[in-house]
Amino acid sequence: MRKMLALWLLVPSLAYGGKLPVFVNVTKEAGINFRHTFGDEHMSSILEATGPGCAFLDYDQDGYLDIYVVQGCYLEGISDPDSPYKGRNLTNRLYHNNGDGTFTDVTEEAGVGDAGYGMGATIGDYNNDGYPDIYVSNYGPNVLYRNNGDGTFTDVTEEAGVGCPLWSVSGCFLDYDNDGDLDLYVGNYLDFDPDFKVCFSAEVFPGPLSYAGQPDVLYRNNGDGTFTDVTKEAGVYNPEGRAMSVGAGDFDGDGDMDIFVCNDAMGNYLYRNNGDGTFTEVAEEVEVSMGEFGEAVSSMSPDFADYDNDGDLDIFVPDMGYCCLYRNMGRYFEGVTASAGVAAVLGQYTSWAGYFVDYDNDGWKDLFITNGDAHHLYPEEDILFRNNHDGTFTDVALQSGDYFTSEEYIGRGAAVGDYDNDGDMDIYVANLDGPGVLLRNDGGNRNNWLTLKLVGVKSNRDAVGAWVTVKAGDLVQVGQVGAGGGY
Repeated sequence: MRKMLALWLLVPSLAYGGKLPVFVNVTKEAGINFRHTFGDEHMSSILEATGPGCAFLDYDQDGYLDIYVVQGCYLEGISDPDSPYKGRNLTNRLYHNNGDGTFTDVTEEAGVGDAGYGMGATIGDYNNDGYPDIYVSNYGPNVLYRNNGDGTFTDVTEEAGVGCPLWSVSGCFLDYDNDGDLDLYVGNYLDFDPDFKVCFSAEVFPGPLSYAGQPDVLYRNNGDGTFTDVTKEAGVYNPEGRAMSVGAGDFDGDGDMDIFVCNDAMGNYLYRNNGDGTFTEVAEEVEVSMGEFGEAVSSMSPDFADYDNDGDLDIFVPDMGYCCLYRNMGRYFEGVTASAGVAAVLGQYTSWAGYFVDYDNDGWKDLFITNGDAHHLYPEEDILFRNNHDGTFTDVALQSGDYFTSEEYIGRGAAVGDYDNDGDMDIYVANLDGPGVLLRNDGGNRNNWLTLKLVGVKSNRDAVGAWVTVKAGDLVQVGQVGAGGGY
C-alpha cells in the first residue's frame, strides 16, 4: 500500500529518443534483508496465499521515504504442527532511509514489530500532529501505531477502539465527513474456517466462495484519539462482502471522498458520498461492479488516477483474469481494458497490486502490476505498461530492466515513491514467501519534475482529498492526494 505524502505531477520537457528508463533491483545494496513467510512449509489454505503488503512513509520527517513491510507467522491450528516456523519470532519490519541509498532496520527501537499474521498497512496522520501513523491489517486483531514524533511509536489500538478482530486485508484513511481529521475504512475478507481445509489437498484448497463473507468497518475519527464504528449508520454495512482491498477518491468531483471496495469473486462496491455522513452503493449503476464483459471478477487492489488527462479519476483493478481499466465518463465508467491494450497481456497472469505511476516523467500515467499464482508457489513476472497518450498502453517490461525477465518472485503488494529523491518514481514489491524487492528507477528523471508536499491547515494535516492542477503548455494534469490502495 502506498501513502501519498507528496503529490507528484510531472512537467515534460525532453524527448526520450527511444531510450526508456530501467528499473534496477538494488535490494541487497540498499541493506534490505526482509523475507516474507506465510508461516508454513507448504501452502495449504487461502489464508496462507493472501498478502503481504508494504508501504512507503517518512516516519521521522527527514525528507526521505522509509519502508514498512508486514510479515506472516506460524498459526496454531492452521499451520502444519511440524512447520519450521513454529516458535520463531516473526514480525513486521520498519526500514529507515539513511539518505544515501541504504536503509537500516529500526523495528525494535521504533516499537512497530507487530507479531500478528500481517496482511497490509495503511499510513495516515490520524491525530494531526504532523507525523504519519501506521494501521496494520491482520488475520485477527488489527493494530494502530501512533507516531510519537521521536522515532518511536506506541500501540494505541485498544484506546483508539480500532482493533477489528476479523480477517482484514486492507485499510484506507480518508476524511469522509470533511471535519478535518482522518477517518478509517477497514476492508474485511472471509469468515475463514481453519478446519475446512483438512478435507482438501494443498493444491485444491477451498477458494473464496467456500467461505462466508464479512462486513467491512467504517470508523469515524472523534478528534480526541478515539474512533467510533459508524458502519451501519453511514450505509456501508454489507455482511457478505469479501474485500481484498479498499481505496478512496472523489470520483464524481463533488468535493467529498467516495469509497471503492474490491471484492473477491463477487461484485465490487462503490460507495458514493452523499455529503451528510452517509453513502449510497452505486457500483452497478456506474458500471464498476463487474468486469468489462459483465462477469464477477476476483478483484485485488484498486488504484485511481487521471490516466487520460481529462480531469477526473479513472480506476484500475488487478484480478485473476484480464484486469479492469475503468475510464471515468462523468456519470458512469466505461470498461476499456481490451481497447487500451491491457487485457491481451494480463490475461495470462494472476495480478495483485496495480499502480498508476508516471515512471518516465512524460506527464502521462503508466501502469505497474505485480503478478503471482494464487494457489501454488509459482512465480510470475511483473508487468510495466507505458501510456501512449491516446488511451492505449504498450507493454515495455522487457525493455525496462532484468527484473522484469526474472521469474523468481510470487508478487503480491507494492508501494510507489521516490525513495532517493532524484525526481523519478521507484517501487518496492512485497512478495509471497520470498524476499521483498526495491526497484530503483534509473533514467525516469530526464524530463522536468515538480514535487508538492501538501499540508492541511483547516483540513486534515495530510491534505488527503486535496486536488492539484498543473498546466505545462497544452498539457493539463490533475491529481488527488489519497491514502490507501493495494495491501
